[in-house]
Amino acid sequence: MAAELWAGISDELRQEMGNSNHKSWIEPLEYVEISADSLRLRAPSRFVGDWVKRNYHDQIIAHLQKTGLGVKRLDFEFGPAHSPSAAAPEPARPRAASDDGLQSAPLDAKLCFENFVVGKPNELAHAAARRVAEGAEVTFNPLFLYGGVGLGKTHLMQAIAWELQEKRPDLQVLYLSAEQFMYRFVQALRDRQIMDFKNLFRSVDVLMVDDVQFIAGKDSTQEEFFHTFNALVDQNKQIVISADRAPGEIKDLEARISSRLQCGLVVDLHPTNYELRLGILQRKAALFSQSYGSITIDEGVLEFLAHRITSNVRVLEGALQRLFAFSSLIGQEVTLDMVQDCLSDILRSSERRVTVEEIQRKVAEYYNIRLSDMLGPKRTRTIARPRQVAMYLSKELTSRSLPEIGRRFGGRDHTTILHGVRKVEEMSGSDTQIREDIELLRRLLES
Repeated sequence: MAAELWAGISDELRQEMGNSNHKSWIEPLEYVEISADSLRLRAPSRFVGDWVKRNYHDQIIAHLQKTGLGVKRLDFEFGPAHSPSAAAPEPARPRAASDDGLQSAPLDAKLCFENFVVGKPNELAHAAARRVAEGAEVTFNPLFLYGGVGLGKTHLMQAIAWELQEKRPDLQVLYLSAEQFMYRFVQALRDRQIMDFKNLFRSVDVLMVDDVQFIAGKDSTQEEFFHTFNALVDQNKQIVISADRAPGEIKDLEARISSRLQCGLVVDLHPTNYELRLGILQRKAALFSQSYGSITIDEGVLEFLAHRITSNVRVLEGALQRLFAFSSLIGQEVTLDMVQDCLSDILRSSERRVTVEEIQRKVAEYYNIRLSDMLGPKRTRTIARPRQVAMYLSKELTSRSLPEIGRRFGGRDHTTILHGVRKVEEMSGSDTQIREDIELLRRLLES
Protein backbone atom coordinates (compact mmCIF):
# COMPACT_ATOMS: atom_id res chain seq x y z
CA MET A 1 0.00 0.00 0.00
CA ALA A 2 1.42 3.38 -0.95
CA ALA A 3 1.51 6.32 1.45
CA GLU A 4 -0.68 8.18 -1.07
CA LEU A 5 -3.49 5.68 -0.53
CA TRP A 6 -3.32 6.29 3.23
CA ALA A 7 -3.45 10.03 2.54
CA GLY A 8 -6.63 9.53 0.54
CA ILE A 9 -8.23 7.48 3.32
CA SER A 10 -7.16 10.15 5.81
CA ASP A 11 -9.06 12.77 3.77
CA GLU A 12 -12.17 10.60 3.75
CA LEU A 13 -11.93 10.22 7.52
CA ARG A 14 -11.68 14.00 7.86
CA GLN A 15 -15.06 14.39 6.16
CA GLU A 16 -16.63 11.80 8.45
CA MET A 17 -15.24 12.86 11.84
CA GLY A 18 -14.75 16.60 11.36
CA ASN A 19 -11.63 18.76 11.24
CA SER A 20 -11.09 18.96 15.02
CA ASN A 21 -11.07 15.21 15.70
CA HIS A 22 -9.12 14.53 12.52
CA LYS A 23 -6.43 17.03 13.47
CA SER A 24 -6.08 15.56 16.97
CA TRP A 25 -6.05 11.84 16.11
CA ILE A 26 -5.60 11.02 12.42
CA GLU A 27 -3.35 13.78 11.12
CA PRO A 28 -0.47 12.89 13.51
CA LEU A 29 -0.38 9.28 12.15
CA GLU A 30 2.21 8.33 9.54
CA TYR A 31 2.04 5.34 7.19
CA VAL A 32 4.84 2.79 7.75
CA GLU A 33 3.97 -0.43 5.93
CA ILE A 34 1.27 -2.98 5.14
CA SER A 35 1.36 -6.75 5.41
CA ALA A 36 -1.15 -9.40 4.40
CA ASP A 37 -3.58 -8.65 7.18
CA SER A 38 -2.35 -5.54 9.03
CA LEU A 39 -1.56 -1.87 8.50
CA ARG A 40 1.33 -0.42 10.50
CA LEU A 41 1.22 3.28 11.39
CA ARG A 42 3.52 5.50 13.43
CA ALA A 43 1.88 7.50 16.25
CA PRO A 44 3.63 10.31 18.13
CA SER A 45 2.82 8.68 21.49
CA ARG A 46 1.36 5.50 22.91
CA PHE A 47 -1.65 7.49 24.07
CA VAL A 48 -2.56 8.54 20.51
CA GLY A 49 -2.10 5.02 19.19
CA ASP A 50 -4.26 3.49 21.92
CA TRP A 51 -6.93 6.16 21.44
CA VAL A 52 -7.13 5.61 17.68
CA LYS A 53 -7.23 1.84 18.09
CA ARG A 54 -9.96 2.08 20.69
CA ASN A 55 -12.15 4.64 18.90
CA TYR A 56 -11.42 4.50 15.14
CA HIS A 57 -10.08 1.00 14.46
CA ASP A 58 -13.20 -0.39 12.78
CA GLN A 59 -13.79 2.80 10.81
CA ILE A 60 -10.25 2.77 9.37
CA ILE A 61 -10.38 -0.96 8.59
CA ALA A 62 -13.67 -0.47 6.73
CA HIS A 63 -12.09 2.19 4.49
CA LEU A 64 -9.11 -0.08 3.80
CA GLN A 65 -11.30 -3.03 2.89
CA LYS A 66 -13.26 -0.82 0.48
CA THR A 67 -10.07 -0.57 -1.59
CA GLY A 68 -9.93 -4.37 -1.87
CA LEU A 69 -7.23 -4.92 0.76
CA GLY A 70 -7.60 -7.78 3.25
CA VAL A 71 -6.41 -5.75 6.24
CA LYS A 72 -7.99 -6.83 9.52
CA ARG A 73 -6.03 -4.98 12.19
CA LEU A 74 -3.99 -1.87 12.93
CA ASP A 75 -0.49 -2.01 14.44
CA PHE A 76 1.38 0.99 15.82
CA GLU A 77 4.93 2.02 16.49
CA PHE A 78 5.68 5.13 18.48
CA GLY A 79 7.97 8.09 17.99
CA PRO A 80 8.29 11.36 16.07
CA ALA A 81 7.25 11.36 12.43
CA HIS A 82 10.01 10.68 9.87
CA SER A 83 8.40 13.02 7.37
CA PRO A 84 10.64 16.05 6.64
CA SER A 85 7.62 18.31 6.83
CA ALA A 86 6.65 17.13 10.28
CA ALA A 87 6.59 20.01 12.71
CA ALA A 88 9.00 19.88 15.62
CA PRO A 89 7.39 19.74 19.05
CA GLU A 90 7.23 23.00 20.94
CA PRO A 91 10.18 23.19 23.36
CA ALA A 92 8.17 24.77 26.15
CA ARG A 93 5.59 22.02 26.61
CA PRO A 94 5.69 18.62 28.24
CA ARG A 95 6.29 16.18 25.40
CA ALA A 96 3.39 13.90 26.23
CA ALA A 97 0.91 16.75 26.36
CA SER A 98 1.97 18.40 23.11
CA ASP A 99 2.07 15.06 21.29
CA ASP A 100 -1.35 13.79 22.24
CA GLY A 101 -3.44 16.86 21.54
CA LEU A 102 -4.24 17.53 25.20
CA GLN A 103 -2.57 20.93 24.84
CA SER A 104 -0.84 21.22 28.18
CA ALA A 105 -0.12 24.77 29.28
CA PRO A 106 3.31 26.08 28.19
CA LEU A 107 6.18 25.47 30.60
CA ASP A 108 8.89 27.96 31.46
CA ALA A 109 12.31 26.37 30.92
CA LYS A 110 13.68 28.31 33.92
CA LEU A 111 11.18 26.73 36.32
CA CYS A 112 13.05 23.49 36.94
CA PHE A 113 14.40 21.85 40.09
CA GLU A 114 17.93 23.05 39.36
CA ASN A 115 16.78 26.67 39.68
CA PHE A 116 14.67 26.15 42.80
CA VAL A 117 16.38 27.42 45.95
CA VAL A 118 15.56 25.23 48.94
CA GLY A 119 15.27 26.59 52.48
CA LYS A 120 13.44 25.73 55.65
CA PRO A 121 10.14 27.37 54.55
CA ASN A 122 9.88 25.17 51.44
CA GLU A 123 12.01 22.08 52.09
CA LEU A 124 9.06 19.73 52.68
CA ALA A 125 7.23 20.93 49.56
CA HIS A 126 10.43 20.50 47.53
CA ALA A 127 11.01 16.97 48.86
CA ALA A 128 7.41 15.96 48.11
CA ALA A 129 7.62 17.41 44.58
CA ARG A 130 10.85 15.51 43.99
CA ARG A 131 9.21 12.28 45.05
CA VAL A 132 6.31 12.77 42.61
CA ALA A 133 8.74 13.73 39.83
CA GLU A 134 10.41 10.33 40.10
CA GLY A 135 7.34 8.90 38.39
CA ALA A 136 7.49 5.80 40.56
CA GLU A 137 4.60 4.17 42.43
CA VAL A 138 2.06 6.71 43.69
CA THR A 139 2.64 7.14 47.44
CA PHE A 140 0.38 10.09 48.24
CA ASN A 141 -2.48 11.25 46.11
CA PRO A 142 -3.09 14.07 45.60
CA LEU A 143 -0.07 16.20 46.41
CA PHE A 144 -1.58 19.55 47.40
CA LEU A 145 0.77 22.56 47.52
CA TYR A 146 -0.47 25.82 48.96
CA GLY A 147 0.95 29.18 49.96
CA GLY A 148 0.87 32.89 49.20
CA VAL A 149 1.86 34.67 46.01
CA GLY A 150 5.43 34.23 44.82
CA LEU A 151 6.43 31.43 47.20
CA GLY A 152 7.21 28.80 44.53
CA LYS A 153 4.04 26.76 43.98
CA THR A 154 4.03 27.16 40.20
CA HIS A 155 7.81 26.67 40.08
CA LEU A 156 7.49 23.29 41.79
CA MET A 157 4.53 22.28 39.63
CA GLN A 158 6.40 23.01 36.41
CA ALA A 159 9.58 21.42 37.76
CA ILE A 160 7.64 18.19 38.29
CA ALA A 161 6.35 18.35 34.69
CA TRP A 162 9.84 18.95 33.27
CA GLU A 163 11.36 16.12 35.32
CA LEU A 164 8.65 13.65 34.33
CA GLN A 165 9.07 14.62 30.69
CA GLU A 166 12.76 13.80 30.90
CA LYS A 167 12.68 10.68 33.07
CA ARG A 168 9.31 9.16 32.16
CA PRO A 169 8.43 10.15 28.58
CA ASP A 170 6.02 7.20 28.49
CA LEU A 171 3.69 8.96 30.94
CA GLN A 172 0.93 11.28 29.75
CA VAL A 173 1.40 14.47 31.79
CA LEU A 174 -1.19 17.24 31.65
CA TYR A 175 -0.35 20.55 33.35
CA LEU A 176 -2.83 23.42 33.25
CA SER A 177 -4.43 26.07 35.40
CA ALA A 178 -7.85 25.68 36.99
CA GLU A 179 -9.03 28.47 34.70
CA GLN A 180 -7.94 26.48 31.64
CA PHE A 181 -9.67 23.38 32.99
CA MET A 182 -12.86 25.41 33.37
CA TYR A 183 -12.52 26.95 29.89
CA ARG A 184 -12.08 23.55 28.24
CA PHE A 185 -15.03 22.14 30.13
CA VAL A 186 -17.27 25.04 29.03
CA GLN A 187 -16.02 24.68 25.46
CA ALA A 188 -16.81 20.95 25.51
CA LEU A 189 -20.33 21.72 26.74
CA ARG A 190 -20.82 24.30 24.01
CA ASP A 191 -19.52 21.97 21.28
CA ARG A 192 -21.45 19.00 22.69
CA GLN A 193 -18.24 17.05 23.11
CA ILE A 194 -18.47 16.41 26.83
CA MET A 195 -17.74 12.69 26.48
CA ASP A 196 -14.56 13.48 24.56
CA PHE A 197 -13.61 15.86 27.36
CA LYS A 198 -14.25 13.20 30.00
CA ASN A 199 -12.31 10.53 28.13
CA LEU A 200 -9.35 12.81 27.50
CA PHE A 201 -8.94 13.99 31.06
CA ARG A 202 -9.48 10.52 32.51
CA SER A 203 -6.80 9.01 30.29
CA VAL A 204 -3.81 10.99 31.56
CA ASP A 205 -1.21 9.47 33.91
CA VAL A 206 -0.40 12.68 35.79
CA LEU A 207 -2.89 15.55 36.12
CA MET A 208 -1.52 18.85 37.45
CA VAL A 209 -3.92 21.72 38.15
CA ASP A 210 -2.53 25.09 39.27
CA ASP A 211 -4.52 27.65 41.33
CA VAL A 212 -7.47 25.35 41.98
CA GLN A 213 -9.15 28.05 44.10
CA PHE A 214 -10.46 29.59 40.86
CA ILE A 215 -13.02 26.83 40.38
CA ALA A 216 -14.61 27.63 43.75
CA GLY A 217 -18.20 28.76 43.26
CA LYS A 218 -18.43 27.33 39.73
CA ASP A 219 -20.84 24.48 40.40
CA SER A 220 -20.73 22.65 37.06
CA THR A 221 -16.94 22.87 36.82
CA GLN A 222 -16.56 21.64 40.39
CA GLU A 223 -18.84 18.71 39.59
CA GLU A 224 -16.75 17.67 36.59
CA PHE A 225 -13.49 18.23 38.46
CA PHE A 226 -14.75 16.02 41.29
CA HIS A 227 -15.60 13.16 38.95
CA THR A 228 -12.32 13.52 37.04
CA PHE A 229 -10.43 13.52 40.34
CA ASN A 230 -12.20 10.35 41.53
CA ALA A 231 -11.70 8.54 38.23
CA LEU A 232 -7.95 9.22 38.23
CA VAL A 233 -7.50 8.30 41.88
CA ASP A 234 -9.40 5.04 41.29
CA GLN A 235 -6.93 4.27 38.48
CA ASN A 236 -4.00 5.11 40.79
CA LYS A 237 -2.99 8.02 38.55
CA GLN A 238 -1.02 10.86 40.16
CA ILE A 239 -2.70 14.22 40.82
CA VAL A 240 -0.86 17.39 41.83
CA ILE A 241 -2.83 20.47 42.89
CA SER A 242 -1.83 23.97 43.98
CA ALA A 243 -3.80 26.79 45.60
CA ASP A 244 -3.24 29.98 47.56
CA ARG A 245 -4.64 28.43 50.74
CA ALA A 246 -5.38 25.06 52.34
CA PRO A 247 -8.32 23.04 50.95
CA GLY A 248 -10.47 23.67 54.01
CA GLU A 249 -9.92 27.43 53.76
CA ILE A 250 -11.02 27.90 50.12
CA LYS A 251 -14.33 29.72 50.23
CA ASP A 252 -17.19 28.29 48.13
CA LEU A 253 -15.29 25.06 47.43
CA GLU A 254 -17.66 22.11 47.80
CA ALA A 255 -17.11 20.12 50.99
CA ARG A 256 -16.72 16.84 49.13
CA ILE A 257 -13.94 18.31 46.95
CA SER A 258 -12.23 19.88 49.95
CA SER A 259 -12.37 16.53 51.73
CA ARG A 260 -10.92 14.65 48.76
CA LEU A 261 -8.11 17.17 48.34
CA GLN A 262 -7.10 16.61 51.94
CA CYS A 263 -6.87 12.85 51.61
CA GLY A 264 -3.33 12.98 50.23
CA LEU A 265 -0.35 15.08 51.30
CA VAL A 266 -1.12 18.76 51.97
CA VAL A 267 2.03 20.90 52.15
CA ASP A 268 2.29 24.58 53.08
CA LEU A 269 4.97 26.75 51.46
CA HIS A 270 5.70 29.21 54.23
CA PRO A 271 6.68 32.84 53.61
CA THR A 272 10.37 33.18 52.82
CA ASN A 273 12.85 33.93 55.59
CA TYR A 274 15.95 36.09 55.28
CA GLU A 275 18.30 33.17 54.55
CA LEU A 276 16.10 31.82 51.77
CA ARG A 277 15.67 35.26 50.17
CA LEU A 278 19.44 35.77 50.23
CA GLY A 279 20.00 32.35 48.64
CA ILE A 280 17.50 33.17 45.91
CA LEU A 281 19.22 36.49 45.20
CA GLN A 282 22.61 34.82 44.96
CA ARG A 283 21.26 32.22 42.54
CA LYS A 284 19.48 34.85 40.42
CA ALA A 285 22.55 37.09 40.37
CA ALA A 286 24.58 34.21 38.94
CA LEU A 287 21.93 33.59 36.26
CA PHE A 288 21.61 37.27 35.35
CA SER A 289 25.37 37.51 34.97
CA GLN A 290 25.13 35.09 32.06
CA SER A 291 22.80 37.50 30.25
CA TYR A 292 24.22 40.88 31.27
CA GLY A 293 27.89 39.99 31.52
CA SER A 294 30.18 40.68 34.42
CA ILE A 295 28.61 43.30 36.69
CA THR A 296 30.13 44.33 40.01
CA ILE A 297 27.81 44.25 42.99
CA ASP A 298 29.04 45.95 46.15
CA GLU A 299 29.22 43.95 49.33
CA GLY A 300 26.02 44.22 51.34
CA VAL A 301 23.69 44.93 48.40
CA LEU A 302 22.16 41.46 48.25
CA GLU A 303 21.85 41.36 52.04
CA PHE A 304 20.08 44.73 51.98
CA LEU A 305 17.60 43.54 49.36
CA ALA A 306 16.94 40.29 51.22
CA HIS A 307 16.16 42.25 54.36
CA ARG A 308 14.02 44.99 52.78
CA ILE A 309 12.02 43.18 50.08
CA THR A 310 10.02 40.51 51.86
CA SER A 311 6.70 40.50 49.98
CA ASN A 312 7.40 37.70 47.49
CA VAL A 313 10.10 36.21 45.32
CA ARG A 314 8.80 37.73 42.07
CA VAL A 315 9.22 41.26 43.40
CA LEU A 316 12.68 40.31 44.67
CA GLU A 317 13.72 38.91 41.29
CA GLY A 318 12.28 41.91 39.44
CA ALA A 319 14.24 44.30 41.67
CA LEU A 320 17.50 42.47 41.02
CA GLN A 321 16.88 42.35 37.28
CA ARG A 322 16.23 46.08 37.25
CA LEU A 323 19.57 46.69 38.97
CA PHE A 324 21.42 44.52 36.46
CA ALA A 325 19.75 46.26 33.51
CA PHE A 326 20.45 49.72 34.96
CA SER A 327 24.08 48.87 35.67
CA SER A 328 24.55 47.41 32.20
CA LEU A 329 23.03 50.45 30.46
CA ILE A 330 24.97 53.15 32.31
CA GLY A 331 28.14 51.14 32.93
CA GLN A 332 28.13 51.62 36.70
CA GLU A 333 28.63 49.08 39.46
CA VAL A 334 25.71 48.27 41.73
CA THR A 335 26.09 50.18 44.99
CA LEU A 336 23.76 50.77 47.90
CA ASP A 337 23.25 54.35 46.71
CA MET A 338 22.19 53.08 43.29
CA VAL A 339 19.80 50.62 44.94
CA GLN A 340 18.17 53.45 46.90
CA ASP A 341 17.71 55.54 43.75
CA CYS A 342 16.83 52.81 41.26
CA LEU A 343 14.46 50.87 43.51
CA SER A 344 12.87 53.73 45.43
CA ASP A 345 9.35 52.73 44.37
CA ILE A 346 9.83 49.06 45.28
CA LEU A 347 11.47 49.89 48.59
CA ARG A 348 8.60 52.21 49.51
CA SER A 349 5.96 49.63 48.64
CA SER A 350 7.96 46.90 50.36
CA GLU A 351 8.02 48.60 53.73
CA ARG A 352 7.13 45.79 56.04
CA ARG A 353 3.41 45.18 55.60
CA VAL A 354 2.22 42.25 57.60
CA THR A 355 -0.87 40.47 56.27
CA VAL A 356 -3.65 38.94 58.31
CA GLU A 357 -2.90 35.55 56.75
CA GLU A 358 0.74 35.81 57.76
CA ILE A 359 -0.25 36.67 61.34
CA GLN A 360 -2.61 33.70 61.45
CA ARG A 361 0.06 31.30 60.25
CA LYS A 362 2.71 32.64 62.61
CA VAL A 363 0.41 32.56 65.64
CA ALA A 364 -0.80 29.04 64.81
CA GLU A 365 2.80 27.89 64.49
CA TYR A 366 3.83 29.63 67.71
CA TYR A 367 1.03 28.05 69.77
CA ASN A 368 1.32 24.72 67.94
CA ILE A 369 -2.28 24.60 66.76
CA ARG A 370 -3.73 23.94 63.32
CA LEU A 371 -4.56 26.96 61.20
CA SER A 372 -7.89 25.38 60.26
CA ASP A 373 -8.79 25.19 63.98
CA MET A 374 -7.99 28.86 64.47
CA LEU A 375 -10.33 29.79 61.62
CA GLY A 376 -12.96 27.22 62.54
CA PRO A 377 -15.73 27.22 65.15
CA LYS A 378 -13.88 25.55 68.05
CA ARG A 379 -14.03 27.58 71.27
CA THR A 380 -11.79 25.60 73.62
CA ARG A 381 -9.28 27.69 75.55
CA THR A 382 -6.28 26.24 73.69
CA ILE A 383 -7.81 27.47 70.42
CA ALA A 384 -9.71 30.60 71.49
CA ARG A 385 -6.74 32.30 73.20
CA PRO A 386 -4.36 32.07 70.18
CA ARG A 387 -7.27 33.16 67.95
CA GLN A 388 -7.78 36.30 70.05
CA VAL A 389 -4.04 37.02 70.00
CA ALA A 390 -4.10 36.76 66.20
CA MET A 391 -7.10 39.10 66.07
CA TYR A 392 -5.29 41.61 68.27
CA LEU A 393 -2.12 41.52 66.16
CA SER A 394 -4.18 41.82 62.97
CA LYS A 395 -5.74 45.00 64.35
CA GLU A 396 -2.39 46.38 65.51
CA LEU A 397 -0.13 45.47 62.60
CA THR A 398 -2.40 45.83 59.57
CA SER A 399 -4.61 48.55 58.15
CA ARG A 400 -7.55 46.17 57.76
CA SER A 401 -10.90 47.17 59.24
CA LEU A 402 -12.62 45.02 61.84
CA PRO A 403 -15.16 43.63 59.31
CA GLU A 404 -12.29 42.74 56.92
CA ILE A 405 -10.40 40.99 59.71
CA GLY A 406 -13.59 39.16 60.66
CA ARG A 407 -13.98 37.83 57.12
CA ARG A 408 -10.46 36.44 57.26
CA PHE A 409 -11.22 34.69 60.55
CA GLY A 410 -13.83 32.37 59.11
CA GLY A 411 -16.48 35.01 58.42
CA ARG A 412 -16.80 36.24 62.02
CA ASP A 413 -18.71 39.39 62.90
CA HIS A 414 -16.70 42.57 63.59
CA THR A 415 -18.03 42.62 67.16
CA THR A 416 -16.33 39.26 67.76
CA ILE A 417 -13.05 40.73 66.56
CA LEU A 418 -13.49 43.78 68.78
CA HIS A 419 -14.20 41.55 71.79
CA GLY A 420 -11.04 39.52 71.09
CA VAL A 421 -8.91 42.66 70.75
CA ARG A 422 -10.20 44.12 74.02
CA LYS A 423 -9.77 40.80 75.80
CA VAL A 424 -6.09 40.59 74.81
CA GLU A 425 -5.52 44.23 75.76
CA GLU A 426 -7.01 43.52 79.16
CA MET A 427 -5.01 40.31 79.71
CA SER A 428 -1.70 41.81 78.55
CA GLY A 429 -1.96 44.33 81.36
CA SER A 430 -1.98 41.63 84.05
CA ASP A 431 -0.68 38.44 82.42
CA THR A 432 3.09 38.53 81.90
CA GLN A 433 3.06 35.43 79.68
CA ILE A 434 0.53 36.91 77.25
CA ARG A 435 2.50 40.16 77.13
CA GLU A 436 5.72 38.29 76.35
CA ASP A 437 3.99 36.15 73.70
CA ILE A 438 2.65 39.24 71.94
CA GLU A 439 6.01 41.00 72.03
CA LEU A 440 7.82 37.97 70.63
CA LEU A 441 5.23 37.45 67.90
CA ARG A 442 5.39 41.12 66.98
CA ARG A 443 9.17 40.88 66.57
CA LEU A 444 8.89 37.73 64.50
CA LEU A 445 6.33 39.32 62.20
CA GLU A 446 8.16 42.61 61.78
CA SER A 447 11.63 41.12 61.27
